[in-house]
Amino acid sequence: MLRGVNRVLLAIAGLVLIALGGSVLAIGLGAPAPSWWLHHGRHDVLLNEAERTRWRDDGWWWPVVLAVLAVLVLLCLWWLVAVLRRRRLAEILVDTGDGEGAAVRGRALEHVLAEEADRLDGVAQAHVLLTGRRGSPRTRVRLTLEPHVDPGTALHGLTTGALTHARDSAGLTTLPTEARLRAVKHRPERVS
Repeated sequence: MLRGVNRVLLAIAGLVLIALGGSVLAIGLGAPAPSWWLHHGRHDVLLNEAERTRWRDDGWWWPVVLAVLAVLVLLCLWWLVAVLRRRRLAEILVDTGDGEGAAVRGRALEHVLAEEADRLDGVAQAHVLLTGRRGSPRTRVRLTLEPHVDPGTALHGLTTGALTHARDSAGLTTLPTEARLRAVKHRPERVS
C-alpha cells in the first residue's frame, strides 16, 4: 500500500509541476494569461521591487528562505533516490566453470531459500530477500518460529541447510546473511 501511495503522490506532484511550469512558459512566450493567474502578462515579474525589498532590513530573512529551499531540494532528491533505488536483486551471476556464465533470477533463488527454510523443524514462516550486487549477493532472512523451538537450533539448521545449499548451487564463495528471528504470536483462547 505504501508503494501505491508513494506513486500517487509522485504523480500528483509531477502533474502540478508540469501544469505550473507549462503555464509560466506559455505566458512567457506570449500566450494570454487567465484571469485567475498571479501575473497578468509576459513582462510581469515573479517578485516586484516592493516584494523583494520588504524584508531587506531584516538580515535573517533571505538566508532563512535560501536554507529552507535548499533543505526542500535535498529532501526531494532523497525521496527520488529512495524511490528509484532497487532493493531487490533481479539476478545472480553463476560461474558455470566453462568460461561462460549463467544468470539465475533473484526471485527464484529467494523462493527456493524460503521453501527450504519453511521445511525446517519449528519454522512457521520464512521470508527471504536478496540484496547486494549480481556477483556478490546478500540475503536477509526473516524466520517466524514456533514457541517450542530453540532459536539457536533453527539458526544452525538455516545456515547448514538452506543457505549452504544456495551458496553451493550458485557457486558463490560466500553468502552473507542477516537473519531475524521472531516467535509466532498466538491469540489467547478462553478455556471453559
